[in-house]
Amino acid sequence: MTMQMTRSEAANTDVAGFELTEEHLRLRDQVRDFADTVVAPAAYDYDTRRSLPYDIIAEMGRMGLFGLPFPVEYGGQGKDYLSLCLAVEQLGRVDQSIGVTLEAGIGLGAMPIFRNGTEEQKQEWLPMLARGEALAGFGLTEADAGSDAAGTKTTAELRDGEWIINGSKQFITNSGSEITKLVTITAVTGESERPDGSVKKELSAILVPVGTPGFVQEPSYDKVGWHTSDTHPLTLTDVHVPEANLLGERGRGYANFVQTLDEGRVAFAALCTGAAQGCLDEAIRYAKSRNVFGRPIGANQYIAFKIARMQARVHTARLAYYDACFKLMAGKPFKMEASIAKLTCSEAAMDNARDATQIFGGYGFLNENPVARHYRDSKILEIGEGTTEVQLMVISRALGFNA
Repeated sequence: MTMQMTRSEAANTDVAGFELTEEHLRLRDQVRDFADTVVAPAAYDYDTRRSLPYDIIAEMGRMGLFGLPFPVEYGGQGKDYLSLCLAVEQLGRVDQSIGVTLEAGIGLGAMPIFRNGTEEQKQEWLPMLARGEALAGFGLTEADAGSDAAGTKTTAELRDGEWIINGSKQFITNSGSEITKLVTITAVTGESERPDGSVKKELSAILVPVGTPGFVQEPSYDKVGWHTSDTHPLTLTDVHVPEANLLGERGRGYANFVQTLDEGRVAFAALCTGAAQGCLDEAIRYAKSRNVFGRPIGANQYIAFKIARMQARVHTARLAYYDACFKLMAGKPFKMEASIAKLTCSEAAMDNARDATQIFGGYGFLNENPVARHYRDSKILEIGEGTTEVQLMVISRALGFNA
């Protein structure tokens, strides 16, 4: 069997009905080359050391990747949201940790400031975030809160022109790296009584700069995957920040974040698609080069059909996130499509990782093999930025159900 580049291995992202511009194609190819020549060769080393590669992050900053969707006046590149998705997809193809560092750095770190911040907040924070010189996190999740905002226990009391914050957060991406400069925290800033006598919590978002007394980034988690990605629990004890650090309207913290999360799910779906594509590419390569009983294992129909299903998943995943992304950019409703994309793409990544590992056999069980890393990394794709069950809830509610 001769070795040749397949359409899949070329990562051809032109999909009927969703034409990419020449500018999109140049960016995609630039990031793909960077992923193949810089990120992929270093991935195993950094994964083993469980260390965020600051040299690679700095290079991504110089390439303008962290500023892709932001206006030039804030240090960004002035590109559209699809440009971000294409970059995240190509990085996720070889290393999900690097892909999610970019996706979360923009979607959870900088985007809330861009969408809801004052002009002063934008001028202060966005340029350094857009240049990749700094990272920011978003502290929403707690032990009893995340999807259930009513479970939020972190409080912020306004006293003498300052917010005094107490509480804890968990699973916060980009929250404890050497270049993390701030974390946006959701906190209960008040309560009101509903007509039925129950209590409604007022949730607001507040910017907390790193180094503020009482703000502690606890030791990083020992995770199954995403070893290179920076993830920490946070503790806040009598943290004082100025009243002006309120992000957006008081009481709109969770609502504004949900809006941001809808956008983030589209980019997260692109990350999932990249992971699914990476597993497919490795499976194709191995099936053509691994010989058993005198012929490549890809000559066996069982292997060929398994890879064909992997290709179908990638194609469907890319269609799903393109559909959501093009609706987003056109200003059309996209909430349900974003959840469909996140659901479809995360399942494609997990299924492709499982099948690729099976095709590799024993070699797929070695951590130095990219498919082994994808196998460990991909499970979180069905959990992060809204679990599979949350996506099903969003989709079913869009169809008129309230289960």
